[in-house]
Amino acid sequence: MAIYEGKDSSVDDSPKLHESGEEPARSLSLSETEGLEGLSLYEKKCVLINREIDAQGMGKYQYPLKQELGFLGDETGNISVAFSSGLTAGAFVWGVLVDIVGRQWAFNLTVLFTSVFGLGLGGTNSYPSFLVLTAFVGFGIGGNIPIDTTITLEFIPQNRRFLLALLSIFQPIGVVVTSGIAYGFIPKYSCSPNFSQEGALPSCRNVAAGVACCAKADNMGWRYLLFTLGAISIAVFIFRFVLFRFKESPKYLVYRGNDEKAIGVLQYIAKFNGKQTAITLETFEALAREHNLVGSGTAILGGGAKQLQSSAWEKTKLEFARYKMLFANKQMTRLTLLVWATYIMDFWGFTVAGTYLPTILATKNGQLHLSLEFTYRSYVYIFLPGTVGVVIGALMYGVPHVGRKWTMVLSSGLMGASIFIFSAVNDEKSNIGLNVMEYFFQSMFNAVLYGWTPEVFPAPIRGTACGLASFWGRLFGIVSPLIAQHLYGNSGNINSVLYLAGGVTLSCVITTALLPNKAIGAQSF
Repeated sequence: MAIYEGKDSSVDDSPKLHESGEEPARSLSLSETEGLEGLSLYEKKCVLINREIDAQGMGKYQYPLKQELGFLGDETGNISVAFSSGLTAGAFVWGVLVDIVGRQWAFNLTVLFTSVFGLGLGGTNSYPSFLVLTAFVGFGIGGNIPIDTTITLEFIPQNRRFLLALLSIFQPIGVVVTSGIAYGFIPKYSCSPNFSQEGALPSCRNVAAGVACCAKADNMGWRYLLFTLGAISIAVFIFRFVLFRFKESPKYLVYRGNDEKAIGVLQYIAKFNGKQTAITLETFEALAREHNLVGSGTAILGGGAKQLQSSAWEKTKLEFARYKMLFANKQMTRLTLLVWATYIMDFWGFTVAGTYLPTILATKNGQLHLSLEFTYRSYVYIFLPGTVGVVIGALMYGVPHVGRKWTMVLSSGLMGASIFIFSAVNDEKSNIGLNVMEYFFQSMFNAVLYGWTPEVFPAPIRGTACGLASFWGRLFGIVSPLIAQHLYGNSGNINSVLYLAGGVTLSCVITTALLPNKAIGAQSF
């Protein structure tokens, strides 16, 4: 059976809708089956899936703790270490699992994990229990980021891949919402004098009875914040799991040999969007026969029924062969190592910045006799422009001679520069302005980095590749707060922390500039 049908020029090919509102079934055009020479059977099927989703287009389917608990200043970095430890484990475990058990379950479970333990955080009464639950929250979040971009890539048309970067807009929106909630709770429901003021009350855990201290009942603000955020996460889980149940990725199903299920997903998406799909199971079977005639031997990966019927040993070899894709040739090896290095430097820099910039800003504002209310209100001003940074990063995707690569080079350079400049000033306007600049370019850089990473790795290893990149970044995110904690300690050596964050962030300029150009914006398999 041919894998495409010729088109009669005398026939009107304008779209016509059935009474149900769906477009009639269409056939693959000649252009949709060209350019498959030299590709593996799996890659040929992925190209057809890409072109099918491109043809369908976008549719409905796609669119304060320290003062109360009484831990010391040189222990503040432990919170970030616990969170980063969870993020590290989550990135590795979920990244590997998403390529083994599929995108669907991993996608939902990461949110459930985050929301349940997030709610529990607000009920902790000791610093050790807070650290343990923080690590579990990080475990859920650590897997969610690489999984979300992987799923999005595999369901959107190739010409809409800029949406991968735009997906990151929810990060600054989330930070702004969190800052707004914190502004409503923490200043009003915190011990007074609070941690940013002179003569801050000590923890009741560290003083004798009868001495004025910071008790749980007087410091409920941060607990109310965590309860609220946990409830929001639960609501997101219900939406993702109950109200909108997305299907498994067709590319995952193809490289697992489940061609029939992959076709079923494409047909479901087409029906959901009121359209028809041109790919059938017979299309894939004809593609396999043609590939076997011109190729050397029968393909296992993407081989459909033959892959499902292969022996346990063959399946084991195929499983290990997937991981070799990361180092398949010189260009792939160079790409993999540079991606890892970029994530290491990026996560190192923004983990230090994210951990200590709020504290440093509160300290600097305290020195200027600005209230805690002013500081939390400032967070909204600082983080809101991050949404604009994400949008600009997404728009730069298609700019000639700039694109993904040079957007990352430029934004990482300006992000690092803003941290260094912040270390040299201390007045109200500069403190806010430079933090705005840092978060603006951090949002732009991470939006492009997170969106671009799954593009350059093939689907059989995509989740693992993204997870490993995050794993290395998160691993160094554990080390960086410990170094910054030593520098900052009880002495409050602010500039040392800023120099550390700024220096490693500037290293991203080098690693992104060295990325191979051929890997940027190529067809995703």
